[in-house]
Amino acid sequence: MGLLKEFKEFAVKGNMMDMAVGIIIGAAFNKVIDVLAKQVILPPLSLLTDGVNFDEKKWVLRDAVVDASGTITTEEVAIAYGKLSEVFLDFIIIGFTVFIIVKFMNRLRTRAQDTTDKTVVTPKDIQLLADLKELMQEQNKMLKSKSGN
Repeated sequence: MGLLKEFKEFAVKGNMMDMAVGIIIGAAFNKVIDVLAKQVILPPLSLLTDGVNFDEKKWVLRDAVVDASGTITTEEVAIAYGKLSEVFLDFIIIGFTVFIIVKFMNRLRTRAQDTTDKTVVTPKDIQLLADLKELMQEQNKMLKSKSGN
């Protein structure tokens, strides 16, 4: 019964929903990046390299062997470095995009946690901590002034 209770707490606290939303957004983000890399960035890059299609680039280690009837008897062995370059480009785009998003979110978080910035609503827990800090500073000043007399 403890496992069921623990799962219920996990689901109710929002962890499971946060993970589900993150996974769904990640899958959609992957599709966007895939199209961005293959349909937007690689075509001009291919144009700059005289129409080279990176998807087809490979080092052939052993050619395919075809018999007289046209049947392939031995498959081609090749290293598809063009695919690697596409995946590497995807990785760079995803990494840079995530960096920009995290940087933007950190800027928003910093502004939200700044209790002196009145243009953004400060979360209650941060505001309470700021109030406690101010009270402690006042109390320390009073104690210093009493001990100094």
